[in-house]
Amino acid sequence: MKVLVTGAAGFIGSALAHALLDRGDEVTGIDNLNDYYDVRLKQARLERLGTRARFQFQKLDVVDRKPMSELFVSGKFDAVVHLAAQAGVRYSIENPSAYIDSNIVGFINVLEGCRHSRVGHLVFASSSSVYGANTRLPFSEHDNVDHPVSLYAATKKANELMAHSYAHLYRLPCTGLRFFTVYGPWGRPDMALFRFTEGILANRPIPVFNRGEMVRDFTYVDDIVEGIVRVIGLPAAPAPGWSGDRPDPATSYAPWRVFNIGNSQPVKLMRYIEVLEQRLGRKAIVDLLPMQPGDVQATIADVSDLEQATGFRPHTPVEAGVAKFVDWYKVYYKVGGGREHK
Repeated sequence: MKVLVTGAAGFIGSALAHALLDRGDEVTGIDNLNDYYDVRLKQARLERLGTRARFQFQKLDVVDRKPMSELFVSGKFDAVVHLAAQAGVRYSIENPSAYIDSNIVGFINVLEGCRHSRVGHLVFASSSSVYGANTRLPFSEHDNVDHPVSLYAATKKANELMAHSYAHLYRLPCTGLRFFTVYGPWGRPDMALFRFTEGILANRPIPVFNRGEMVRDFTYVDDIVEGIVRVIGLPAAPAPGWSGDRPDPATSYAPWRVFNIGNSQPVKLMRYIEVLEQRLGRKAIVDLLPMQPGDVQATIADVSDLEQATGFRPHTPVEAGVAKFVDWYKVYYKVGGGREHK
C-alpha cells in the first residue's frame, strides 16, 4: 500500500512508519517539526527512518491548505493515518489557538485531501480524553461523549464529528482511534514517564497530581502501532441495523466508526512510579499536588470492539514497557556512559 502518515516525526507516527515499512508498504511522512518539545528528538526519529527504503519525508504543516492539496494530488495514497496534532491536555489551557489551528484547520485539510483524491481509508488519532466527565468505567465507545473537560478533548471530539460528516457526504471510510496514555521508547518529553525519569535521575521532586490518586490505562507504543496497522486494512463500513431512533455513538449508517486502543489493565499512578523506581534503582522524591484543570481521575478502556474487529488487544504490562523505556532513555541520553541511540 501507499500510506501517508502525518506527524511522522512524532512518537507514534515514527513508530508506525517503521512498522508499515517492515511489512513492505511505501510510506510518505509529513511533519512541521514544531518546537512544542525538543526538535532534536524529532530529527533523531527521522534520521532512523531516513535509512529505510520506500520512505519519503516532506516538511509540511497540515494547516497549509495549498501544499496539502498538492501532496494528495501527487501522492495517490491508498490509506492515510492522520496523527499530526497539537498534543497535551494542559498546554491547551495555555495556548488554545494552537489546537484550533492544528487540530481543526489541519484536520479539514486532511479530510479534503482524502475526499478529492479518493483515499480508500482515513484512520485518525482521537483520544481517551473525549470521555471527559464520564465516570462509568471501563470507557466504552458506545457511551455518549458530550462533556469534554479540556479544549484538547473538544478538538478530538470535533475530529470524530467532522470525519462522520465526510463519511456521510462523500462515503469516505473513516476510523477514529481513541488512544489511552501511550508510553514507550522515543516518547514525548512532556509526558509523565519522561518527566518522572528526569526528576528521579536528577534527584529532584517529581510532581504527582491529585496527590497520587490517579488511575491510568497505560498503553505501550508497540501495542498502539499494532492496533493501527490492523485497522488500516479494515476500512470502516456502514453498521448493519444502525438506527437513528437509537443511535449508537460508536458506529453509523455511514462508513465511519471509532475504537478504543488501551491496555485494559488499569494501573495506579503510584504503582507506575514504583515500577520506574525499581528499574532506575533509585527512589523518587514525590511532590503530592492537587488535581490539575482539564485532568480526569481515572481512564480504563473497553477494547472488546477492537478485539472483535481485528483479533488483537493490547497486552504489554507496565513492568515490561517501563523497562524498555528506561533502557532506551539511558542510551539516548547517555546516562551511565551509554552512547547516544541512533
